[in-house]
Amino acid sequence: MPTAPQVPDILSPEFAANPYPAYRVMRESAPLIWHEATRSYIISRYDDVERAFKDKEAAFTTENYDWQLEPVHGRTILQLSGREHAVRRALVAPAFRGGQLRDSIQPVIERNSRELIDAFRHTGSADLVRDYATRFPVNVIADMLGLDKADHPRFHGWYTAVIAFLGNLSADPEVAAAGERTRVEFAEYMLPIIQRRREDLGDDLLSTLCAAEVDGVRMSDEDIKAFCSLLLAAGGETTDKAIAGIIANLLAHPDQLAAVRQDRGLIERAFAETLRYTPPVHMIMRQTARDVEVSGGTIPSGATVTCLIGAANRDDARYRDPDTFDIFREDLTTTTAFSAAADHLAFALGRHFCVGALLAKAEVETGVNQLLDAMPDMRLADGFDPAERGVFTRGPESLPVEFTPVGS
Repeated sequence: MPTAPQVPDILSPEFAANPYPAYRVMRESAPLIWHEATRSYIISRYDDVERAFKDKEAAFTTENYDWQLEPVHGRTILQLSGREHAVRRALVAPAFRGGQLRDSIQPVIERNSRELIDAFRHTGSADLVRDYATRFPVNVIADMLGLDKADHPRFHGWYTAVIAFLGNLSADPEVAAAGERTRVEFAEYMLPIIQRRREDLGDDLLSTLCAAEVDGVRMSDEDIKAFCSLLLAAGGETTDKAIAGIIANLLAHPDQLAAVRQDRGLIERAFAETLRYTPPVHMIMRQTARDVEVSGGTIPSGATVTCLIGAANRDDARYRDPDTFDIFREDLTTTTAFSAAADHLAFALGRHFCVGALLAKAEVETGVNQLLDAMPDMRLADGFDPAERGVFTRGPESLPVEFTPVGS
């Protein structure tokens, strides 16, 4: 089995600058790698990553989250299995789909997007990462939960520390300590709010979680706090990178941007293709419950497995011309792209498929629509070439655009 020195190292500066050539080498010549620094086996082919996520053979577990997530969030739904997982998911999932999403959350999404755009729509320029993407999803989540949006800087600081902890592949002790401090600080902030909300329920998501009951089971204060912590981190970091990613991809492909401007129904296709081409989360870990045969060899029982979503989503055994951004591609099913039957792997698959996928879709579609309305001739600032940053999560670091203000 190849070891990390024989292929581009996921901790190297070269990989961080552009992981896609490394992904290709891994898929083609080293589909299973033992990576000493992270003490994990790396898999990169679509079929292997899909298998790990779907886990129809009960071979892959989420026990790795005991050490990867629990220190910063507390015990979350991602760590549960069987009936315990099914009941907890049934408690939280209704808030993120169907009528609840349409009637209660969509107005919140539209209002928060509009408020942010109003701050720059008359200026002729903006950095869509700094001024919009990093703020929009966190503001939506705070509003959904009935929290004070004035605390946005704290929320952003917390979720940035959490994501850094999750992606701390080099085991930096300062990053680990900052993540663990976040758990304490967030609990001190959130638990009193949860207790007050139980005594005076409102029409917000936090009240819904406090009152939810399935088969006689209700969520404890700790359950709710952990879920809110997970929601802020996962819903903030990933959606802000998804929004920046779809805009950057469209700006880099003017013909496709023109098509989306003309037919806003194509935003859904553009988002699905962005999730495949430049996913916000590039790797998710699992743990084996037994010895597992995959491409390139055997992963032993009890091992940590690093599943490279960014590599699998560009596997030419699965996608035609995978290194090309193409919203019209025929090998990506848009109608299932935001469900557990998705062709891409950006939201994982199976029972741990992202519960917030439809929320992310609603935010991105609303955001792109409103941005295109406010900036019909949006273009990158002169001389700027967007650069992605990140290894565990990845997206444009900055996205300065110029435009003619509507009405000017």
